[in-house]
Amino acid sequence: MNLSKYLSAIQEADLYKRYGKVQRVVGIMIESVGPAANIGEVCYIHPTINQQRQPVLAEVVGFNNEKIILMPYNEVSEIGPGCLVESTGKPLTVKVGRSLIGNVIDSLGLPLDGSELPKGLSNYLTEQSPPNPMARPTISEPNQVGVKAIDSILTVGKGQRIGLFAGSGVGKSTLLGMIARNSKADINVIALIGERGREVREFIEKDLGQEGLKKSIVVVATSDQPALMRIKGAYTATAICEYFRDLGYNVNLMMDSVTRVAMAQREVGLATGEPPTTKGYTPSVFSILPKLLERTGTNKYGAITAFYTVLVDGDDMNEPIADTVRGILDGHFVMDRKLAEQGQYPAINILKSISRVMNQIVTTEHLDLAQQARSLLAKYEENKDLIQIGAYKRGTDHEIDKAILYQPKLQTFLKQGVLDKFSLEEAIEHLKLVLNGGS
Repeated sequence: MNLSKYLSAIQEADLYKRYGKVQRVVGIMIESVGPAANIGEVCYIHPTINQQRQPVLAEVVGFNNEKIILMPYNEVSEIGPGCLVESTGKPLTVKVGRSLIGNVIDSLGLPLDGSELPKGLSNYLTEQSPPNPMARPTISEPNQVGVKAIDSILTVGKGQRIGLFAGSGVGKSTLLGMIARNSKADINVIALIGERGREVREFIEKDLGQEGLKKSIVVVATSDQPALMRIKGAYTATAICEYFRDLGYNVNLMMDSVTRVAMAQREVGLATGEPPTTKGYTPSVFSILPKLLERTGTNKYGAITAFYTVLVDGDDMNEPIADTVRGILDGHFVMDRKLAEQGQYPAINILKSISRVMNQIVTTEHLDLAQQARSLLAKYEENKDLIQIGAYKRGTDHEIDKAILYQPKLQTFLKQGVLDKFSLEEAIEHLKLVLNGGS
């Protein structure tokens, strides 16, 4: 029996535990003298007064004159001067596996209802590198979403990354629930980041439902949790997707919302001494966004199709986070408050939305139908004011007459009930019927 590898492992093993001491706590930042640790490593902070309490989990986020700056994953009510800080020497890992499907977990991968984790799970690092660009197969196959407006005019490909841009209360969560239930993906991973606590159960029971939960893993980091937990929620959800993608699955990632991840990173950045630059956001915000968003997409094993909601302040589509995310992703769907007020759900503004890979994944006939629909909607929108005040006379322009005739039919086509389900083929046939004079 060859024992050399075991002997060398014993010789290389570090048998010492390294400790430091808490020196200062300012806001969400804990400063300690020691232990020896690197950026990104997890440490335990042991309460000194009540030894029965669980140690507080924290992460090394920076250094200041050889002192370590830590951010806790939990509340810091039990931390005081002189508390021992123990280094684990490892970054954060979560337990992942097929038996996790159907569960609701927190940012650390633990069940939110306090139950035990299922058996047979593997440890997986939450922070991974994006796939090599040359190892990414091109997107060549459409991915059924089950929403007519998207499948017919804004077709999504397997491995595409889409941004859902909207203000508050325009129906983002409802649309994500529809996609989770109706999509043809093997597994959904849904990250609810910075959500109100009330909305979590509401989303799981109403928008997602039992049917959607059967093939989903939900990662939750509510708005009352520390900033680091909200950031880690996004990383944990992405890591779970990567695990299943490497097993060859077609995975959907739905993150609501990437804006709150950016806000959490801003909190961490400001606490560690970064200067606020663009509208109060620190430089680290704009460096972590590409790293996070580029991790999804295709690789040689499978594909992660990602839907990131972007909460736009005051419906301003050009605010810094919206602008940065739009530049990274492969398409954006703009959800319009005016359409929602008119009762059109899902309230997707077709003219302001685009799928950057649609041209390479659909048939020529399908593309022609989508362009016809877009052209008719654009022509009506261009002349909307003239038509509504009665200044346009029928017969003056054949194209405008056609747009007026098709407008109510297209509006009816773009509406869809929350529980209605359409396959990709049915959506295309329905659009074809509408453009050929049907209803």
